Amino acid sequence: MLGADWNDLDLFFHVATQGGLTGAAIATGVSAPTIGRRMLGLERQLGRTLFIRSPQGYRLAHDGAVLLDHVRVMRRAADSIVEWQRGAFALPIVSIAGDAWIAGFLADHAQAIRGHDDAFRICCKSAHTGLDLTFREADVAILAVRPDHGNFAVRQSVTMRYGVYGAVAMTAEASERWISLGTESAASAADRWVFEHHENRIMTWTSSPDLLQRLIRKGHGFGACRLFVGDSDPELARRDEAIAELDHPLFIGANDDDRKRPEVRIVLDRIANLLRAHQDLFAGGDAPAARRASAEAS
Repeated sequence: MLGADWNDLDLFFHVATQGGLTGAAIATGVSAPTIGRRMLGLERQLGRTLFIRSPQGYRLAHDGAVLLDHVRVMRRAADSIVEWQRGAFALPIVSIAGDAWIAGFLADHAQAIRGHDDAFRICCKSAHTGLDLTFREADVAILAVRPDHGNFAVRQSVTMRYGVYGAVAMTAEASERWISLGTESAASAADRWVFEHHENRIMTWTSSPDLLQRLIRKGHGFGACRLFVGDSDPELARRDEAIAELDHPLFIGANDDDRKRPEVRIVLDRIANLLRAHQDLFAGGDAPAARRASAEAS
């Protein structure tokens, strides 16, 4: 069977099971003369006689019967692949990326991005530093910096703001200590702010934004967080007003070719609406006054 074309084998199956060219033509939509020529070509290619031809139709020769068994196995395998594809990939996927903080926000609000009846799936990604939409690392990305090259569609969104946070019940000793992301994992001015301003008082370092929040929550010292993260955590209290020098807009970006996909357009619009609906949270307007005061008093 070396080199046999699957289309010819499929035609062979129909001739064999229909008992002739006419039935095969009806089943496949290919003309009977064309099927007849294709069967002759298949026999020459395989070097075997597949049919015994007569006015009554096509009867399988011995080698034809052997080939039919092989083709049935192939068709079952092909059918199982089709079924696998239908079950696993019936709906397109839209991948959405942001840094660890934004990815968590998107995960918390995933129902606002994909509804129950939407004909697509989403994949939420925590993006690494240097995420490049050129190579389709994500279909949609929420970025801290507008891409300065590449074929991207970019929308400016809400302003990201930052503040200093400590635990609600912070000891006097802990109020003299600071926690910082490590220099090896600091990808932005906000990540570097603590060690650039309080390096001699840093007693705890971490490489993970999630661990940073946990360490602050447990009273190990002060640290810098996004306002939408810190103000939403009942165990954290903001010490001062936002750190104005760290303010920057967020950008929603997509490869310009990908944004033409209907599901990507839907996700872009919904993320834009989601961020806009929470712009006060990102701006720090929702921090409970009692928690702010408790941190300032410490």
